[in-house]
Amino acid sequence: MALLSGTDHWSDRLPAGGAYLWLMVAGILISAGIWMRRSRSDPDLLVVYLGALGGAFIGAKLAYLFAEAWGDWGRSDRWLRLATGKSIIGGLLGGYAGVEGMKRLVGYRQSTGDAFAPLIPVSILLGRVGCLLHGCCLGSVVPASFPLGLADRLGTVRWPAVPVEMAFQGFLLILLLVWSQTGRYAGRRFFIYLTAYGGFRLVHEWLRDTPKWVLGIGGYQVLSLGMMVLGIVMIRRRSAQAKISRGTLP
Repeated sequence: MALLSGTDHWSDRLPAGGAYLWLMVAGILISAGIWMRRSRSDPDLLVVYLGALGGAFIGAKLAYLFAEAWGDWGRSDRWLRLATGKSIIGGLLGGYAGVEGMKRLVGYRQSTGDAFAPLIPVSILLGRVGCLLHGCCLGSVVPASFPLGLADRLGTVRWPAVPVEMAFQGFLLILLLVWSQTGRYAGRRFFIYLTAYGGFRLVHEWLRDTPKWVLGIGGYQVLSLGMMVLGIVMIRRRSAQAKISRGTLP
């Protein structure tokens, strides 16, 4: 496969396209197929899914532009990076905005978060498999003797950022599936996911090789904090609504 031009950064030696693209497409097709089955009895759900998909793509791009595009501008391959750069965090925030916007547009009033929630870690897991095969989204450099370190394409030993996130997503997927079967945390599962993943990324960014602004804090931490706050606010709101519906609040 062709290599990106230049040799002044580890990412310049990554192959373009390939498995990463196809795994991302697979994630979209799987979620679309499941959602189309759900929408047979409720056609408006398909429109809501399209809102989620469109919002996710827009949010993923905007988050990348916010968090790290500024650092790519001086590079010879800046247009390629600007065209292909995206962020999972932005995709989640944009997808939520797209769902809520589409629901208001079509007048859909039912909660959809619980149905969406298990699809998210599945799609992210597939995407992270692509990252692992592609060699991108690396962790920070660690001592060569670090027992769990992974060598990048230049032979530099790094924190295993992608496998760690895959394990975290797998754990959340199991929880969401169990809660779906037991009915626990109904109406709040999506926001529990946002809170948990936002908190994870807020901490994990310090171990990832991503642009930082000051004191080791970068745009992705800011977005992660925002996602976590959104999740907490909505969990509290949904919990209060559930108590009112059960008649436990005045």
